[in-house]
Amino acid sequence: MKKINSILIVIAAIILIFPMNACAQRVKFSKSEIVPAAQGGVKVRKDKNNNYQIKVYIDNLAAPERLSPPRQAYVLWMVTEDNMPKNIGKIKVATKFLSTKLKASFETVSSIKPIRIFITAENDASVQYTDYDVILTTNNF
Repeated sequence: MKKINSILIVIAAIILIFPMNACAQRVKFSKSEIVPAAQGGVKVRKDKNNNYQIKVYIDNLAAPERLSPPRQAYVLWMVTEDNMPKNIGKIKVATKFLSTKLKASFETVSSIKPIRIFITAENDASVQYTDYDVILTTNNF
């Protein structure tokens, strides 16, 4: 009887855990030629309201002021199915307490499905169109 209960508990746990991870897509950023040490990825998950939760994490991303030429901000862009890039926010680079490692993270929700995510360095974080080089990009999801 204990063996059957144990098996049922394991099956129930698998059923509960599997759907949470099955819908999430994790994609790593391609290697950057502008900031070679930068690495990270994107996690996109559809929530119960049919919105897309977008989580971005990056390590070793140099401050935009240290680029050549210097910029003011990193901007996160989402490419949609109509192939139009949309500015979805500014990424702030920071160090954690007692660490020199620069990290950045960003979370947002979109009603539109992202096809690709990329990051540029801009002089103004509120730009609607980018003219600058792409710092990091994912492949299409």
